[in-house]
Amino acid sequence: MAHVQFTDVQNRPTEFLDLTSLTLDEFQPLVPPFEAAFQAHMAAWRLDGKPRTARQFAVYKNCPLPTPEDRLLFILAYIKTYALQVVQGRLFGMGQSKANQWIHVLLPVLLAALRTLGDAPARSLSALAQRLGVSEAEAASVVSALEEKPTSVAAAPVTTPDAPFLPMTAPNGASSAPRTLLNRKRVIAARKRTIQ
Repeated sequence: MAHVQFTDVQNRPTEFLDLTSLTLDEFQPLVPPFEAAFQAHMAAWRLDGKPRTARQFAVYKNCPLPTPEDRLLFILAYIKTYALQVVQGRLFGMGQSKANQWIHVLLPVLLAALRTLGDAPARSLSALAQRLGVSEAEAASVVSALEEKPTSVAAAPVTTPDAPFLPMTAPNGASSAPRTLLNRKRVIAARKRTIQ
C-alpha cells in the first residue's frame, strides 16, 4: 500500500504546506529538537505506552515512520487535519491501532520539542505576559482585543473554544458496564422487567 512520506512531499511546497501548515524552511529547524525529544521518550517508554525494561528503541525494517522527518510530518498532518485515526493510518501506511500508538507517542514529543524551542502554547495569562515581555494587564488587553472582533449584521458572533492550541488525546479508561459472557451455553442478555 502506497503512503505519504517526507521524501515524496518535500519537493511539492504547496502540498507540504497543506499537510502541515509549515513551509519547508519552517519545518527543518523543528526536526532536531523533535528527534531529540523522541529519542528521550523512547529511551524510557515503549511504543505501546509501557515502561521500557529490556531492549532499546531501534527503527525496524518495515517501520511506517522510519525517519524523524516522517514522524514529524505524521504528527503535524494529524494536528492540521485532525483526521480519524483510521484515515491517518491509511494515509501513512499503517492500521488504525498503530496510528493510535504513534499519535499517543508523538503528541507529547512534539509538545516537549516546542517547549525546548520556547514555542509551546501559553496556557495562562501570566505565561503569555512573560513570553511577550509585558505586564499581565497589557497581555489581558491584547487577548481581549483579539476576542472582540467586529461582527457584521449578517454574520453571527463567533465564539472561541476553550480547547488547547495543541489537541491532546487521552486513553480511555476501562468501562464500568458489566460484561456479557457470550461463551456460556446459556446467556440471558435481556432485561428482567420491561420499562414502560
